[in-house]
Amino acid sequence: MPNIRSIDMLFLDDVFAMSGGYVLNFSDRTMSQFFTEELNCDIDDLAYAVNGRSKGKRLRCFLQSVDIPTVVRALNALWEYREAVRARDQQAETVENAEGRLLALINRLEGNPESAKPAGQAPAPAFDRPRLIQLKADLLALHQLAPQARGYAFEKLLCDIFNAYGLEAREPFRLRGEQIDGSFQLLNETYLFEAKWQGEQTGVADLHTFHGKLEQKAAWTRGLFISNSGFTEDGIVAFGRGKRVICMDGLDLHDTMHREIPLNHVLDRKVRRAAETGAPFSRVRDLFPQ
Repeated sequence: MPNIRSIDMLFLDDVFAMSGGYVLNFSDRTMSQFFTEELNCDIDDLAYAVNGRSKGKRLRCFLQSVDIPTVVRALNALWEYREAVRARDQQAETVENAEGRLLALINRLEGNPESAKPAGQAPAPAFDRPRLIQLKADLLALHQLAPQARGYAFEKLLCDIFNAYGLEAREPFRLRGEQIDGSFQLLNETYLFEAKWQGEQTGVADLHTFHGKLEQKAAWTRGLFISNSGFTEDGIVAFGRGKRVICMDGLDLHDTMHREIPLNHVLDRKVRRAAETGAPFSRVRDLFPQ
């Protein structure tokens, strides 16, 4: 079975400008150099020219022939190059929701479709659009609930959203003297999360309280604080840098679901930005510019 479905290849044709046999702004020489430097692969190998020697035909054959980890590395490298060129030339995005759709494809490719399954059992989809549409509707419906009911429903809905992306969420649980709103797994790391749905923005006191809970757990435990109303600017500054917490607000959730950006990629990029800058809160719109 090919690595990539025909419908996904149509999308990649648009994203990487592969119509007419081209690939982005590569010449034959620069494309060969790119694949050598980024992937240590010889894209000029005759094995990738069975359908023709144009750059587009060789890339399509390459993506359908090599192992899935190499496909993922190639897609990530091509995307990074595409965005660097687009930023340099100040080009507008021409493909609707391009990054979200590419990350969804990568999620599906990394879903280990070759893993053994019991006979007759269909594999779980890596990207279930109808379920995500329903979750987005459920998020909007929370506005109609009474405040206390809304808080509990928000915690449960977050667990459902985490599980939609395979993050193995656990619902709220109580330890002696404290309440934990839930936990999930991201890249084999355990995160506790705090969920707030209130009228006012979250300030430094709540952030410090949550961080204190993390400090009482194993040293490798991390945290995600989700505040639907957002965070005060003074609170984020006073909370400081270098903490074990990343932050997400209601606008982040909306952008993630509306643009169909896989949540695991959103959180992973927030973690990386926090590691690079020390800042706990970076907006999805800044991490995934359109």
